[in-house]
Amino acid sequence: MTRERIPDEVKRFILVSIPSVPFLEALLLLRSEPGSEWNSSRVAKRLYIVERTASEILANLHAIGILRSPEHDPLSYCYDPNSSELRAIIDRVATTYAGNLVEVTNLIHAKGGVNNKAQKFADAFKWRKDS
Repeated sequence: MTRERIPDEVKRFILVSIPSVPFLEALLLLRSEPGSEWNSSRVAKRLYIVERTASEILANLHAIGILRSPEHDPLSYCYDPNSSELRAIIDRVATTYAGNLVEVTNLIHAKGGVNNKAQKFADAFKWRKDS
């Protein structure tokens, strides 16, 4: 069976917004239980990462508008993207990752150097003020 290629909009989102596989895994974990509250300890245990890393990932996901923090507990988070467009692209990323795990993982790891093809592809779609 031939795998479908990663759609361009998913590729752009991954290249611009997903710095690591644990970041993506945390995003998809919270997405899988949108009504649940998550803290760094719970995420760390589920993803087998250190709590500090989980805390940084959660803070970053919150900062970019993917998670919200309930008023009663500012150190916990719920999946709640701040726009329908963001929710839709995350849904496409989840579907793509489920069907192309190795390809998506390789794309994330390929982002390392400025001269690599993946970074150049992402840079071609960055919003510029003069556009």
